[in-house]
Amino acid sequence: MSINSNEIASLIKAQIKNYSHKIENDDVGTVISVGDGIANVYGLDNVMLSELLEFPHGVYGMSMNLNEDSVGAILFGNDSLIEEGDIVKRTKRVVEVPVGDELLGRVVNALGQPIDGNGVIKTTKTRPIERIAPGVMTRKSVDTPVETGIKAIDTMIPIGRGQRELIIGDRQTGKTAIAIDTIINQKGKNMICVYVAIGQKNSTVVQLVEKLKAHGAMDYTVVVSATASELAPLQYIAPYAGVTMAEEWMEQGKDVLIIYDDLSKHAVAYRTLALLLKRSPGREAYPGDVFYLHSRLLERACRLSKEYGGGSITALPIIETQAGDITAYIPTNVISITDGQIFLQTELFNAGQRPAIDAGLSVSRVGSAAQFKCIKQVSKSLKIDIASFHELESFAQFGSDLDESTKRILKHGNVLMEVLKQHQYSPLTFVDQTIEIFAAQERYLDSLEKEQISPFLEGLKVFLKKDYKDLINNIQTNKSLTDDDKKMLAKGINEYKETF
Repeated sequence: MSINSNEIASLIKAQIKNYSHKIENDDVGTVISVGDGIANVYGLDNVMLSELLEFPHGVYGMSMNLNEDSVGAILFGNDSLIEEGDIVKRTKRVVEVPVGDELLGRVVNALGQPIDGNGVIKTTKTRPIERIAPGVMTRKSVDTPVETGIKAIDTMIPIGRGQRELIIGDRQTGKTAIAIDTIINQKGKNMICVYVAIGQKNSTVVQLVEKLKAHGAMDYTVVVSATASELAPLQYIAPYAGVTMAEEWMEQGKDVLIIYDDLSKHAVAYRTLALLLKRSPGREAYPGDVFYLHSRLLERACRLSKEYGGGSITALPIIETQAGDITAYIPTNVISITDGQIFLQTELFNAGQRPAIDAGLSVSRVGSAAQFKCIKQVSKSLKIDIASFHELESFAQFGSDLDESTKRILKHGNVLMEVLKQHQYSPLTFVDQTIEIFAAQERYLDSLEKEQISPFLEGLKVFLKKDYKDLINNIQTNKSLTDDDKKMLAKGINEYKETF
């Protein structure tokens, strides 16, 4: 039997013609270069944007650049373990983090893995970290306050559930202190808190967690930590991981407070990645989409309408300025995305005014819609009074003889500034705030010396709670002041003033 070569050739040609499976490099790729937490991978033709990629030695990464002939990926593990020529596999899933009540009281990294040494977190559910924010029609207007417990904020710059209020100022002016006090004050108020630490020292995060534990606040808080010693990719995804965890609770109809501390370091981490991925630099070497970086994050904070569960995410992003310059690139970006800002001033801080809130530059675009009526009633002229005081104060430096009305405004302004001082970790209830601001605004404190004001207010609150229980109960229940309540409050203050 002779073998005909023509027959063999035609047989092979027919087999090649009918071979439908192309030699696939869709699902695997090869590392071309690696370094600084970035890997360039050849292949992976069908990879998705933000897809989780599996590298050797248990290292995972995420696709960021989808080039014509390669994929730029960021690494979430030690890049020294990865070498040129290593095989990379697709997982066909975008990057996800675990969500659910099991995370409460825990400290996790940007991937949702526990780093507090308290064992495995047994969650059953995960969610992708990138998600389109809820649409306008699913949202409800903001009308319920987030009680920070800080007099200067609750009276002048109120924050509502579902709002995005920026905390901005130079380093060491008390930005984190405001955020921590707000978390501590949520105890018993049905609010879950998420604190995202970006680019901070490990020791700072440890101290913060200890402070929250000491005040019993870790029971309703989860801390997401991507410290300065961690890779830029982990710092980049940390805030998205945090808001993803918050969204799970929001969709169950719960209220969540999320703090991003801070987004300046987040922008720097993203700039590092973008430059290493060879994306073209723009202003201050940031990539062109640095605005979108923060807008798509902060847009996810909102209040859902009743049909969608009625939950909310309130975001308090923190931005660090250089020498008080709020007109720099990243600060102006975030100011334009948020619904107001709390501006902290170094000069006020150094002058002993704590919290060092600049009432002139700080604003809440939700305003008194997110305030209890009693606080709204007593504080309506507070901002104007302080503005008048600051204006006259600068003139009074040059004038020696001042008329009586000017002296009165200056005296009252000094009293208000003294009343608005508050120690850290000592948030006040709205009833206490109402009493203090009422006493100040009705000029009961103008006759006191500066150092007498604080002891007077402390004693007054104790006295009213003991001898005027009905009045306190009325304010607590109705959250407003009737004319009778005001008369009763004035009577109580006068009565205590005689014994002081």
